[in-house]
Amino acid sequence: MTKHLLTWTSVLTTLALAEQPSAPKPVAAPMRELPWGQLNFMQTTDTHGWHAGHLQEPQYSADWGDYISFADRMRKKADDMGVDVLLIDTGDRIEGNGLYDASDPKGEYTYDIFKEQSIDVLSTGNHELYQSDAAQREYEKTVPNFKGNYLASNLDYINPKTGQAIPMAQRFRKFTTKNQGIRVLAFGFLFDFTGNANNTVVQPVEKTIEEKWFQDAIREDVDLFLVAGHVTPRGPEYKAIYKAIRSQKWDTPIQFFGGHSHIRDFTKYDSKAYALQSGRYMETIGWLSIDGIKGKGKKTDPKEVGTEASYTVQRRYIDNNLYGYHYHTGLNESTFPTEHGKNVSTFIHQARKSLKLDYNYGCAPKDLWLNRAPYPSNDSLLTWLENEVMPDIIFSKERKDVPTLAITNSGAMRFDIFKGSFSRDTTYIISPFVSKFNYIKDVPYKSAKGLLKLLNNNGPIFSTAGLHTSQLAPPEQLSILTDIIAPAQPAKDVYTSGGAQAPLLSSDAPDLIPGYTTKDDSGDDGDDTLHAPISFYQVPNCIQSPISFPSSGEPEKVDVVFVDFIQPWVLLALQFSGEGYTSDDVLVYSEETLTDMMAAWIKKNWGQDC
Repeated sequence: MTKHLLTWTSVLTTLALAEQPSAPKPVAAPMRELPWGQLNFMQTTDTHGWHAGHLQEPQYSADWGDYISFADRMRKKADDMGVDVLLIDTGDRIEGNGLYDASDPKGEYTYDIFKEQSIDVLSTGNHELYQSDAAQREYEKTVPNFKGNYLASNLDYINPKTGQAIPMAQRFRKFTTKNQGIRVLAFGFLFDFTGNANNTVVQPVEKTIEEKWFQDAIREDVDLFLVAGHVTPRGPEYKAIYKAIRSQKWDTPIQFFGGHSHIRDFTKYDSKAYALQSGRYMETIGWLSIDGIKGKGKKTDPKEVGTEASYTVQRRYIDNNLYGYHYHTGLNESTFPTEHGKNVSTFIHQARKSLKLDYNYGCAPKDLWLNRAPYPSNDSLLTWLENEVMPDIIFSKERKDVPTLAITNSGAMRFDIFKGSFSRDTTYIISPFVSKFNYIKDVPYKSAKGLLKLLNNNGPIFSTAGLHTSQLAPPEQLSILTDIIAPAQPAKDVYTSGGAQAPLLSSDAPDLIPGYTTKDDSGDDGDDTLHAPISFYQVPNCIQSPISFPSSGEPEKVDVVFVDFIQPWVLLALQFSGEGYTSDDVLVYSEETLTDMMAAWIKKNWGQDC
């Protein structure tokens, strides 16, 4: 237990916390058993600071302390069975929740909270690298917190004292599991990310796999290659790694764990190579079991002597709540939580109090959905932002009468708004980024009016310049752009993909809580909890609000105001339209972040009576 954590818990009256006190109780639902094998994994990815769990959604209401108790109980169960359980995390642990974003410096509590879980293999996400101070904290805190288990196969850190590039963490890890004696060689990768701060270097995967250390590693005599990474399972980076390993080891099992696209997904490469990705925001704990691993390191069960076990991989997506945790461990409210887990839950509770995350800015009059309602519509969060918020917050005394086009990318919004209290925490959940507004003044309207169409059409003008418009939309939409399958219902704007929502239940099914009904390469039985399906609607890359326009006719010139993140795309689109603007023409419109401006709008416009 860390000194920081002990300091907090030692001064508290003992609280028998399991999940956060304000968390809604999980609702009973039909469940599927977890498949066990010789080697079993639990995976988290894209947790984005949600370590207190979901305080408005009962099916995801367990916190990091509960997950610690769950992992301890499952390890004990594995030891009793003579099998192994390994824990994996594939990055994007920061940005997206007040528990991380509301402190100064950011992550004051979350690094101590996260380190309390014993994780066997970790990798880096792109969000750890956007800001130089975040990358520095990753190197100085998370890497040593998980020394030996944190892997950075294609990521370097620039040492601030020497200016030299050094590995963010070790490139790979070779180890043997304690019960089955399975010899594992593990890597930790990041996709070919280019938006990282200048104190890090992300090397393209195709280049990394040509290096001598990697080529030597894939020639090692092991029972399993484990590739953990912030990479979509169906992306080109993992396909390249798969081909490289198979070029040397045609029959050795390979297990990939992915991240980044925020969906539940399971992918088959061949009969002994699979990939799992377990969603986002502490909604899902991925479970994967492997049977039939053969090798010099295997401790043979006496019952299996003389038998030939086939290689079998099975998966489950565990809803992160105590009802499921109790079900899968065979324990109950009194026997499930460990002392360690309860202490971490208590620490999370105190951290939230210290950060005043429950402070109420206003009361949302209705649910507003990011992807669960069509855009445009009255239930769309983006429609609300475009029609109500942006026209009110984009204001400059010096330019107040100048016609303005205000543009933000839809990916600046990260979650839904639920009817009821909109707290300090909610502002970071909805908009966690340090997004400020820039502008270009007096842009000819004939060019400016075509900006939105260019930003939304996913055209080649961006990809040829190394910019991908998929980066502008919510990560969940990555799967739509690459792997559309049957729509969830007969409406042209409703899509599902591996890990998104597809119909699973018949019309005569019992009343169920809406949630994930995943269809992946192994079928439609992956979710541990049966849910009613949810529609998923595609949204545009960007939205636009016209402000101070004349009541009739078109203006000759306009100010183009935009979130600073999308500046490269805006400049390229204007150049394509015949305007020669460069970064020298870009001015700062506001020093306030979108998050702060939105919070101020809510204080002003939404009442306090919830």
